[in-house]
Amino acid sequence: MLREIAAPGNEAPAVPQVRERMVSLDAFRGATIAAMILVNNPGRWALVYSPLRETEWHGWSFADCIFPAFLFIMGTAIVFSFGNRSESGALDKKTSLRIMRRTCILFLLGLLLNGFPYYHLYDLRIPGVLQRIAICYLAVSVITLKTRVGSQVCILAGLLTSYWMMMAFIPVPGVGAGFLEPGRNLASYVDGLLLPGHLWYNIRPYDPEGILSTIPAIGTTLFGVLTGHWLHSSRGIEQKTTGMLIAGLLLLILGQILSLWIPTNKGIWTSSYAVFVAGISLVCLAVFCWLIDVRGYKKAATPFVIFGMNAISAYVLSELISKTIRVIEITRADGRRTTLRRFIFDTVFAPVAGGKLGSLMFAVCFTFVMFLVIWVMWRKHWLLKV
Repeated sequence: MLREIAAPGNEAPAVPQVRERMVSLDAFRGATIAAMILVNNPGRWALVYSPLRETEWHGWSFADCIFPAFLFIMGTAIVFSFGNRSESGALDKKTSLRIMRRTCILFLLGLLLNGFPYYHLYDLRIPGVLQRIAICYLAVSVITLKTRVGSQVCILAGLLTSYWMMMAFIPVPGVGAGFLEPGRNLASYVDGLLLPGHLWYNIRPYDPEGILSTIPAIGTTLFGVLTGHWLHSSRGIEQKTTGMLIAGLLLLILGQILSLWIPTNKGIWTSSYAVFVAGISLVCLAVFCWLIDVRGYKKAATPFVIFGMNAISAYVLSELISKTIRVIEITRADGRRTTLRRFIFDTVFAPVAGGKLGSLMFAVCFTFVMFLVIWVMWRKHWLLKV
């Protein structure tokens, strides 16, 4: 639903104010979406700086921390969205319908993006980024509204521990138990068993948003919920910021310790990865809170806030535009056919900046163009409510 937000009088448009809305949270969400668009749209995938490329398997890079940061922010925002209902355990019919509506819209948008522009249903990829966001939103919303903080901590620990145990001890036919190689682990086996022909096998031997690995992704979102409870408390903002920073550093250390037994891995969202990236998200949110809410640099954060208030719009539009310029073909001066994306990179960015730098410049410019689109929506006071 596209909602118009009124601006008072003839004043310049300001960031729409929502009850209990944290500017730093919107800014962090916006920075996350901007980073997601940036890493998803290089000039050429073969020419990408390593921090902007997801790791092949074990380990982590800057790019590996972006999606979990968005799930973390979503969990934090859920607490503010539900307000006192998240503390009273209320889950009435209206709230349930609201949750289901948003879940279905997000999931269907994900399928829309997966199939665009051809929609071959026989091999349409069913998992995806928005699909995982939808499932995590549904699960975490119900958990937040039906349980107290102590129970949420136990559920979080139970999800990460049970996933760890399943990956370590349940044998995979023809492979055995405890193997974590690409395509040769329990998560990949379950995906292939339940969604044959509808996975990302044409790109990788595993699906990074598969079924079983959604369990620890829900845990990542619950880390955000616990952070939301902390921010929703009556403590002072400086105390909240300090607490998040300390908790984030402790989770970073814990994640590194856990990686001694189960490697940090985004492809199957290992439990150590869930803990580690939650630590990174907490530290980043603490920095945003300190700069914006404590130090008062709200004006400087406005571009990120604009992105953050229409985050899903920015992501969906960026994916549609990106896929469009990858399928449109044009003829070069020498008669060869190429895609519009490759043509723009080869004729504009590569001659100016060369390979990797030119590829990065393409991504930066693409992100800036998407910002202009979202900025226009903000100027017109349009907020896409999913």
